[in-house]
Amino acid sequence: MADGASRVASAGGAPILEVRELVKHYPIRGGLFSPSQMVHALDGVSLSVARGETLAVVGESGCGKSTLARCIIRLEQPTSGHILLKGADITVLAGRPLRELRRALQIVFQDPYASLNPRWSIASLIGDPMRLHGLAARGERRGRVASLLETVGLGPEFMDRYPHELSGGQRQRVAIARALAMQPEVIVCDEPVSALDVSIQAQVINLLKRLQRQFGIAYIFISHDLSLVKHISDRVAVMYLGQIVELAETRAARRRVLHPYSQALFSAAPVADPQAAAARKRIILAGDVPSPIEPPSGCRFHTRCPYRQDRCAREAPQLRAVEDRLVRCHFAGEPGFPPEVPA
Repeated sequence: MADGASRVASAGGAPILEVRELVKHYPIRGGLFSPSQMVHALDGVSLSVARGETLAVVGESGCGKSTLARCIIRLEQPTSGHILLKGADITVLAGRPLRELRRALQIVFQDPYASLNPRWSIASLIGDPMRLHGLAARGERRGRVASLLETVGLGPEFMDRYPHELSGGQRQRVAIARALAMQPEVIVCDEPVSALDVSIQAQVINLLKRLQRQFGIAYIFISHDLSLVKHISDRVAVMYLGQIVELAETRAARRRVLHPYSQALFSAAPVADPQAAAARKRIILAGDVPSPIEPPSGCRFHTRCPYRQDRCAREAPQLRAVEDRLVRCHFAGEPGFPPEVPA
């Protein structure tokens, strides 16, 4: 593997979290006259993230982003593959060892209202995980909760309120404070700002970046907002139909992407500069995303790819080093392929 691509694959340092050939299939029970089927949510996903780094995962709805998040933090049991935290395989954990793992791996969900128990006060929502993990004595918990609320930009006066008394942005700050209470090393952010107003999105993103600098937390940031991803991430992984099709440093991806699907995805991102937006070539893909129950043979993108050839339908491409990144395409890196479209 080329040095640049190796650096992209390994996060440029010792990874704190590694995902190796992760597979997640969901069985669908058949009816009286129909056979059982399988949803191929993830098929051989591999990635890593280093301490203090942000790895963004992007793609269309249904590509497997949220399934990946839930498997990483063991809310879902992978069908096969391995998840390593500081070199230890956590896919085999259960019971008490799995519960202890929750401290190191936390998640911030997309909808802050749905992820907070409406019957609990903010003090209970943040303090109870401390009690479960023995992180603070009973007399210390309210003080710790107040400190965490101040860390995320809220005051101690919020402790005795309930989720319905808070705005969406305030509720998401509470969710972040609850994750921080466990002193985690990795936080999976599953579209954490998509349910918020644009002005509030910026505040929450700036908060996440400040907390990362302060505590050295690694983020796996799942989003469909490419403008946001370019702002917050160090590397970006593009997913399509349960597989990573391109993995690159964000700076390199901003200059150019090599997979045809990545090109179409990045060409759809809004541009603030009117002149740059007018000069940009918009790539419109034909057809619909294939069903994950019966993914296409060969390259999964070949049914929509404008550059497909006979080989694409027969042979599945591997994720391989091309220039300074990893790309899942037979022809990526060949002269003139694909026609260059700035990201």
